[in-house]
Amino acid sequence: MENVPHPARELALIDQELHRMETRRGQLLTRRSYLVTVLARPAAPPPATHATASTASPASPAAAPPSAQNVLLTLGGVLLTVAATAFTLVSWGHLGIGGRSAVLTVITLAALAVPAVLLRRGLSSTAEAVAAFGLVLTVLDAYALHAVALSGVDGLRYTAVACAVLAALWGGYGALLGGLRGPLPAAVVTAQLPLLLWSVAGGWTMSTVAWALLATAVLDTAVALWPLPRRTANPARHPSRRAARGLVVAAAFTTAGVALFLAAWSSVDAGTPAAMAEPALLLLTCAALGLFVARRAPEAAFVCAAGAGLALVVAVGGPLRTVVPAGWAVLGYLLCAVGLLALVRTRLPRRVRQGLGAAGGAVTAVSLPWALPSVVATLLGGATRVTEIWSGVPDGTRAALGVRLASSWQLTAPLVLATAAGTLFFAYRLLPRLAPDIVPVTDVRRSRTAALCGAGVLGWATVLVVPIVWDLPYAVALVVPLVLTAVALALAVRPRGPMGTAGALTALIVASAGAASVAPLSLATRPATLTVLVTLSALFAAAAVALRSGPVQGRDGSEGPALGEPVRALLACVCVGLTTALVVAGSAAAGLPVATVAVTVLAVPAAVALLGARLREHPVAVPVEITGGAAGLLAAGLALGSLPVLALVLALGGVIAAGTAVRVERRRVAGYAATALFVAATWVRLGASGVSVPEAYTLPVTVAALTVGAVRRRRDPAASSWTAYGPGLAATLAPSLLAAWGDPHWARPLLLGLAALALTLAGARLRLRAPLVLGGAVLALVALHELAPYVVQVVGALPRWLPPALAGLLLLGVGATYEQRLRDARRVRRSLGRMR
Repeated sequence: MENVPHPARELALIDQELHRMETRRGQLLTRRSYLVTVLARPAAPPPATHATASTASPASPAAAPPSAQNVLLTLGGVLLTVAATAFTLVSWGHLGIGGRSAVLTVITLAALAVPAVLLRRGLSSTAEAVAAFGLVLTVLDAYALHAVALSGVDGLRYTAVACAVLAALWGGYGALLGGLRGPLPAAVVTAQLPLLLWSVAGGWTMSTVAWALLATAVLDTAVALWPLPRRTANPARHPSRRAARGLVVAAAFTTAGVALFLAAWSSVDAGTPAAMAEPALLLLTCAALGLFVARRAPEAAFVCAAGAGLALVVAVGGPLRTVVPAGWAVLGYLLCAVGLLALVRTRLPRRVRQGLGAAGGAVTAVSLPWALPSVVATLLGGATRVTEIWSGVPDGTRAALGVRLASSWQLTAPLVLATAAGTLFFAYRLLPRLAPDIVPVTDVRRSRTAALCGAGVLGWATVLVVPIVWDLPYAVALVVPLVLTAVALALAVRPRGPMGTAGALTALIVASAGAASVAPLSLATRPATLTVLVTLSALFAAAAVALRSGPVQGRDGSEGPALGEPVRALLACVCVGLTTALVVAGSAAAGLPVATVAVTVLAVPAAVALLGARLREHPVAVPVEITGGAAGLLAAGLALGSLPVLALVLALGGVIAAGTAVRVERRRVAGYAATALFVAATWVRLGASGVSVPEAYTLPVTVAALTVGAVRRRRDPAASSWTAYGPGLAATLAPSLLAAWGDPHWARPLLLGLAALALTLAGARLRLRAPLVLGGAVLALVALHELAPYVVQVVGALPRWLPPALAGLLLLGVGATYEQRLRDARRVRRSLGRMR
């Protein structure tokens, strides 16, 4: 008889065999890749002859690679440097003056002369190591000279002179031996120290250090711009030239930048025109140096011109700051930046003009935070009126906003914003001529659009802050943002000109910000609140109706992308929200109680439902109806203090939802909402009336609803049991369950449990999901309610360690049979899914 294994055992054997095959396949593929690589290599060259070996570099594996050679040379140079240092610092005193001089001179000259011989023999790495050792010896020579012969000289001054001498010697040595890469860069780095150390040695101040750095930058610039001789201009013959030239350029930018920073700091710190003279002269010198380099070096023209522009602004604006009142200094610097922008239209080279323009733009951007507090106070200050609703007409705009600005912002904030707006408009006009050769045309257009939109926003902010800055009357503080909002919405819904879609979106944002600031500001008086809310509601409604949904037409005939229906939906939703606020404010102004206000608020979702019936499938319909539903929630929240009014609000909401459910496209969602609202209204009404036997009121409704559901199922067998029987069953089961949960007697839980059991069995027998789920849930809750006292007693009698142990065992059992439980859950879900 053939022994056939069990299917599970056979499946395991097959899986093991497949795993071994995959492992073997991976090994074979790896070996194949290696063999392909070996075959792809070029054939090995024939063995070299004796003559070849004598002339060519050895290629045997024993030869040290270049990296190892460099490591060895570096270690050798370090050891020689340590030895020379130890000799100079420790053993120096054992020799006389002549011996000391002779030893150091011989060693230094030998270390500096050997690289020339090594370079001629092609040993460049060894030459570099020996040359570095020679440079270190020159430093030790300088130290030894100060320690023996010049010990009375000030250390910083001697170091400054020594750095200058060493830089000159190393520079000449590097120029003489052009094959060395180290001496010239070392000379460049050392040359940055003499003037700085000399200024520190002479009792340094910020100005003296700035002058020293600026003089160093001038020398670096002269070296960087000095043309190379033709015979040494070849980088291949003189590799150190390129590295040294790069270091000189970096050093020039660094020293000049630090000098400019120190000069600007001194200018800001000076308090009198006399103290401002030296920083101003420093800044003007920095500007002259920057402009000179910008004219001579086109590749660095933009950066140098930008630095020169900043220096000019600070140099001219600094003296102005000392003579104008406090708070006007920012405006003085800004006006200097505007004057700098005028140089953009001169005959200077294009990159120079661009750098000056960038400097002016940077100063303009930095000046804007000065006006930011007044803008923020105007936009957010109205929120302080929420705690003082209808308290009376405030004494001026500042009192209405509840803020107190410093005197420096009283006049300068609008002037700064207006000047910045004019600067951006000026940039918008000049961008086509300023940058056609450095950025693509599309980017220029985008930049122009951004500049024009920024100018519009700054202009809006200029007008917006005028009432708070000048403390105008309260009525003006309301009228100004309303007018600005109207203008912004008009620009948004009918975009024209070069701003296009971006301008329209910017106008929408500005309009929304203005509305959000003026609405709470109007809470000071009843007439102001009603007037502002009516005006804003009308403006946003008109904007939603007049918004263009097609492509935006530009002034030049080009078309931009359409704003789309989302913007229209946003405007409509804002209008609904403002209308809701208007209804609440009007009802409160009429003296109605809060409960009655809740009923009047339902006029908003009712009107939205009628509007939705007209809009139908329009993209705006859904957002507007959701906003109307939010207004209904507000009404329910206002009615929470009175249960009868809450029941009325819920019932009226159910009527509105039922009316919406008449529409085919809203039938499913609105129908469920209407059912839930009607049932909730019934429960609340019963609770408000103190009914202890809710079944007397709910059973007739349940019977009628189940009858209607049965007729519906007979006419449409595909209808869901939730739609046909769910509302009717919930109308009785939910109130009865709530009553049974607090009923100490046994009759109600028993009857409710029997009814739930019957519904569960009927749902399982007829394959109806709603009776099965509702009946089972109610039956489980009733059983839990009845067994709860006994469970509490049993748990109290058990040891404290036993419940955690039982829970752990339960978890272990569930984990061990997880797959089976998962299959059971899927089977239950499929069974419920097949039900109606």
